Amino acid sequence: MTGKESNQHIGSDFDAFLAEDGLLVEVEAVALKRVIAFQVQQEMQRAGLSKTQLAHRMATSRSAVDRLLDPENHAVTLRTLERAAEVLGKRLKLELV
Repeated sequence: MTGKESNQHIGSDFDAFLAEDGLLVEVEAVALKRVIAFQVQQEMQRAGLSKTQLAHRMATSRSAVDRLLDPENHAVTLRTLERAAEVLGKRLKLELV
């Protein structure tokens, strides 16, 4: 047997590998949350807003903002994302592709 025959993943792309192992959706969700947290932090810096100020303008708690900015915390509601975007002068855009 050659090395290629013994490793079924040689020649396949990484997404296919993750999908086969049932991990693609989870990995994409983690990556998306990291991007959103990064974007919110960038917009906060541009606007000169602290976490406390953002929380006040969003009419939420500082801990909710901490969850929003924590790339490992996936328990963020769409409403929280919408309020953050609105306060930062942005729109939240979700789509199925």
